[in-house]
This record gives sequence, structure tokens and C-alpha cells, in this order.
Amino acid sequence: MPHGVSSSNKPMPPQVKFTVTKPGADRIHYANEDDVRVVLGRIPAELWERLRAIHFNDRAGGPRILGYVNRGDREIALCALPPRISLARALRGQTCEHFGATRGKKWPTLAVRRFMLYNVFLHELGHLQSVNERSRSIRLKFAHEKLAQEFALKWCKRLWSEPFPHADPVHNPPSPEELDSLKSEPSTA
Repeated sequence: MPHGVSSSNKPMPPQVKFTVTKPGADRIHYANEDDVRVVLGRIPAELWERLRAIHFNDRAGGPRILGYVNRGDREIALCALPPRISLARALRGQTCEHFGATRGKKWPTLAVRRFMLYNVFLHELGHLQSVNERSRSIRLKFAHEKLAQEFALKWCKRLWSEPFPHADPVHNPPSPEELDSLKSEPSTA
């Protein structure tokens, strides 16, 4: 298949714009443009044809906001987070171990990166999915929380159902060795 053409022979959407805001204090961006491009490359272009921009910003307000959709449901923001974080409270339909972390402990950087890409980013992309084309209201036209999370769960499961050949382990589920190493770490809770 030629580059720039999806499986249904529709042209790929226009270039997605990326912006990065330097985070303050000790917060860091756990995902970057290359990571997101890999995820986008793994899913059908039809699912992200509305997407115009992805912003890496510092508007998390602590660990409360991990990402959001703005500007007419066409732009996604992924927020910088503290270096020491547990995301167990943010899990919906998954476990800490699903991403390579242990409940009650600081999440390894790799687990936070997986979560930001294969939960938060896919969830926000889920908000861009049209659920009622005929609605006159933008608010009612696109997926809300429940459907956005179902979208994220479905695509994470599909993408991780078979190994993906990539040098960065963030694009695959935790390996058995990675999960075994979590069991041997001392508790910090």
C-alpha cells in the first residue's frame, strides 16, 4: 500500500501539528511526538482524520488532569506530570500491572509512558469519534467519557494482542520479565 493511503484507499489526513510547552518545576512529559506518531501509525487513519494538533503542555494541575480535547474536538493535549506518580486512581477497566506498575508503589517511567499513550491518548482520541452524525449540537455529536474509555480499552487490547516490532518497549504490553521484576522490588507505600 502506498505511503499516505489508508486501507480504504482514502488519502491520509493532513499533517498533525505538534507543540511542546516546557513544563515547570520538576514535571516531565512522559510521551513525545515520536511516541504518538507510532501509535497513530498503528491505527486506521479514519480514526484520527479529525485530529489537527497534539499539544504537550503543563496544565495537569497535579495528577488530576492527564489529557483533554479542545478547540472544537480537533486537538488533543497531553499534560506533563510529576516524576514520582502513581496512576492507580486514574485506571478505568484496567489494572496497574496492565501497564507494568504495582498498586501502592511509584510507577516506573515505562509504565507511565504506556499509560499516557495507550490509555490517555487513546481515550482523548476516542472523544474525536462521531457517535451521532445527525446531531446539530457539537456536544452531542462526539463521544463522551464512557464511549471514549471504551474506545481506549478496545484499541489498547487490539494493539497489544500481538507483538509489535519496535525498539521501544512502550509500544508493547509489559513483558513477563518486566512484571517479575516488579514483584521483587521493595514496597514504598
